[in-house]
Amino acid sequence: MTAVVPLRRPGFARIRTAGAPLYLLCLACVALLVLAALLAPWLVPADPNAVDLGNALAGPSVGHPFGIDASGRDTLSRLLVGARTSLLGPLGVVAFSTLTGVVVGALAGWRGGWWDSVLSRSTELVFAFPGMLLAILIVSVYGEGLMAPVLALAVAYLPYVSRLTRSLVLAERERPHVSASLVQGQSGLEVCLRHVLPNIAPVVLAQSTINFGYALIDLAGLSFLGLGVPALTPDWGRMVFDGQTAVQEGYPLSAILPCAAIVLTVVAFNVVGEHWADRVARRDR
Repeated sequence: MTAVVPLRRPGFARIRTAGAPLYLLCLACVALLVLAALLAPWLVPADPNAVDLGNALAGPSVGHPFGIDASGRDTLSRLLVGARTSLLGPLGVVAFSTLTGVVVGALAGWRGGWWDSVLSRSTELVFAFPGMLLAILIVSVYGEGLMAPVLALAVAYLPYVSRLTRSLVLAERERPHVSASLVQGQSGLEVCLRHVLPNIAPVVLAQSTINFGYALIDLAGLSFLGLGVPALTPDWGRMVFDGQTAVQEGYPLSAILPCAAIVLTVVAFNVVGEHWADRVARRDR
């Protein structure tokens, strides 16, 4: 039996797990990041938007463990609160693209014929528009905010999920138990919901976990360009942009820390997703 490997975006090398210890470490990092984002209002040592220009670019201290940025705001507080928007945006991208992509891919793979032709050609057209370019276009029309870039990137990520789902459904459709269920009189919809979709769910979940990291990079890039969340909203990408002045003046901490948070989160989600994909591939051999 041939295992179906989840699709990955070109330009990114596949990160292979070195075993359970690395996977468990990354899984723990993901859990801590999510927990920090949920508990951010109770963990912040200061108001993330409170300005103290008299202490701008001050180094780490007892009251401000990560120092103060060029605008006089506590870096740790903005990191913790920024985790909420930095993780919520990719979650919206993954949720929308996965749900819609599964429906489109399952319909194309199960029905076949002109359904497959129309839906497959439609998703291929989306590949002609880079996700970042589409997001910049929509944000320029509707203004800054989180909703517009999330919807734009969700549309851009949809073909990755739909093509993967289509290939998985085509393979599942040939399984003996699926044919037996159809012969017994079960409807196509019932067979898909009870047998096909549960079997392909682990692979789709692994692909969605990997997509989460890519979406985080894209949304952080939009925020860095000033096309994401509003300027006063804490966000890791926006913090990197705001920290440029501090880097030029020899105080890089306020820019390095959000960069490190982005890298750590992307690597953690990528390793976890790759581990799940490898487990599914070994199971299907």
